[in-house]
Amino acid sequence: MNALASAVVPCVCCGQALRAGLEEWHWVCPLCGYEAAQLAPAINEARSHEKVDEAQRDTGLKALREANFHQLLDRMVRHITPVGARLLDVGAAHGWFVKAAADRGFTVLGLEPDHAVCEQAQRSGVPVREGFFPDVLAAHEQFDAIVFNDVFEHIPHSDALLAQCIARLAPGGLLVLNLPSSRGVFYRASKLLHRFGAGAFFDRLWQKGMPSPHLHYFHARNLTQLSARHGLTLIDSAHLASVHLDGLYARIAYVKSGLRWLAPLIWLAIVAAYPLVRWGAPSDIDVVIFRRNGG
Repeated sequence: MNALASAVVPCVCCGQALRAGLEEWHWVCPLCGYEAAQLAPAINEARSHEKVDEAQRDTGLKALREANFHQLLDRMVRHITPVGARLLDVGAAHGWFVKAAADRGFTVLGLEPDHAVCEQAQRSGVPVREGFFPDVLAAHEQFDAIVFNDVFEHIPHSDALLAQCIARLAPGGLLVLNLPSSRGVFYRASKLLHRFGAGAFFDRLWQKGMPSPHLHYFHARNLTQLSARHGLTLIDSAHLASVHLDGLYARIAYVKSGLRWLAPLIWLAIVAAYPLVRWGAPSDIDVVIFRRNGG
């Protein structure tokens, strides 16, 4: 039974009581559109990593992520001068964004809690520290920009997380969130398919059963509402591509599950929809840039 049946859970963005969603683990806010999941992370648990082909995952994501990271940095440098600016990338994974930001002139540090992934980044010479934000930071460490690339939605207790970001941001510093949107065309399609009895795509977009599932789905408006309570002012927003044909099949097929046979069908559907996605359909990735008040 959904936990909402026995308890009132307020929306983290607007305070409205959440309602039962499409699954027992899925909650929705009827007022602002925020969505939450009661799924358990299993980072560094060997059993959960057995479900993922990490090499294929890297192949599937690298082209898309690197293209998006360059666009994101182009946007960031409109609001901050890189030279001398200290940048923290939370959930840095293999360090692709850390390296790209360093090439722009930022003084960079990445944090990555997954031991195996962090080791791989460190072996490639990228400055990535193993551990969770903010636990592995020294008491004095502050930054001019804190960036979450496809990470913020994986971390529980968004309110507390934003408070921790404020404590680590210099006055006038930037908080940059790059994350999936609940208004995106693929996410909306997954909910429609679920209503017709095909829930696998919906589960996949929440990354159910993976080491670090999604725990939240925001969109730019409700995320801005949440962030304003923490003294953050929205100064820029944009969308990034959610699909890149280079590596697409590897991205779909890297999960080792009984539903892997669906990968060719999902690939065909996305390729067919790609022109629509590229030229006007709502993007599945939001970027929001906030400035900490006081600087």
